[in-house]
Amino acid sequence: MRPEPPNGSAGVPEIFGGGIYGAIRRAVVIGNGFPGAENQCLGLVRALGLSGRHSLYRVLRPRGGINEWLHWLPVSVHKKLDHFIRQIFGGSGLKVEGKKGMPLLGKKNGLLHVLEADAKQIAKVARETFDQYGPLLVIASGRDTISIASSIKRFAPENVFVVQIQHPRSRLDRFDLVIAPRHDYYSLNPQARQQIPWLVRRWITPCEPPGKNVVLTVGALHQADFAALRSAASAWHEELASLPKPLLVVNIGGPSSNCRYGVDLAKQLATMLQNVLWSCGSVRISFSRRTPKKVSKLLMEEFNTHPKVYIWDGEGPNPHLGHLAWADAFVITADSVSMLSEACSIGKPVYVIGADRCTWKFADFQKSLAERGVVRPFTGKEDISGSWSYSPLNDTAEAANRVHSALVARGWRIHT
Repeated sequence: MRPEPPNGSAGVPEIFGGGIYGAIRRAVVIGNGFPGAENQCLGLVRALGLSGRHSLYRVLRPRGGINEWLHWLPVSVHKKLDHFIRQIFGGSGLKVEGKKGMPLLGKKNGLLHVLEADAKQIAKVARETFDQYGPLLVIASGRDTISIASSIKRFAPENVFVVQIQHPRSRLDRFDLVIAPRHDYYSLNPQARQQIPWLVRRWITPCEPPGKNVVLTVGALHQADFAALRSAASAWHEELASLPKPLLVVNIGGPSSNCRYGVDLAKQLATMLQNVLWSCGSVRISFSRRTPKKVSKLLMEEFNTHPKVYIWDGEGPNPHLGHLAWADAFVITADSVSMLSEACSIGKPVYVIGADRCTWKFADFQKSLAERGVVRPFTGKEDISGSWSYSPLNDTAEAANRVHSALVARGWRIHT
């Protein structure tokens, strides 16, 4: 039984006033293996001051063979079906990556392993270590993490604080806090409703405006905060500081169902870049894992021998944070909410190509960036040495402040 705190607040030991029982000293991140989702969780961890005091768990799906076509199934159903297939046809070529049964927190509560998420095990550890370490902060992102995160909350409601990043679509009361971009609520827009056939409108979520436990952001959360950029500026100083200015960084993502493009956009981009090279001191081009080979090949053939242009081929250290720290301007394909959110948080000019190809809520995201003045369309007529001022996005820090406020309302706080 916990002792009752003495009357008055002066000279009260840490054990009272939420000192031990209300101080959050560690966090668990529930990821889905996709950098875009997990980086949001890790960015929030950084903003809350819990870097080095968190463990990463993943919700793992079966891989290989027919499993690549079954990602639309709930994870639990997918695993049962995979087990059934293994029993009948054997397990060759099918695997689930990850470890189970490892301790929740390693040495110094740091990130030592990537473990397979087990809601009952995480909740059990949260309950059993509550008196020693206080509450456990759980941060999850992505569709596959919803059931795990909500189950942890159900199994240990008095011992955890659960934050779900990205809209879980239904039953938001399963979480202490939901952090979602405003464009996730695009389906409530009258213009959006007109685009949905009336027969399926009731199935399109979300169906209700955001409640009190919802934090709305403009873009995605990320790890590119001031400290990270300062560290990257130092790490990449030798390679990037001496480049002729202005330095234009071009980030190429990849097409998606709501932002389709191919070699046609790559040709358009190549022409536009040729037209602005006169105003650039240096240009650095990076591709993502999603960039189609035809797109990267065309741009490499176009610029590989140009003295002003360097193309990162994926070998060696990823210069992404170094580019964010040293760039004077950016050109970014419209498909990547993450890359745009990072660049728009720095305050440098950000030009977008392909925004006209975005549909549904991603078109709404592009519209919101343009209305805020943080991006402009890339036309190929720009003078890259020019600039404009705008209020940079600050979604990660603002979301962290809302987490702090929600914790205080519950009588808890982050231990610093």
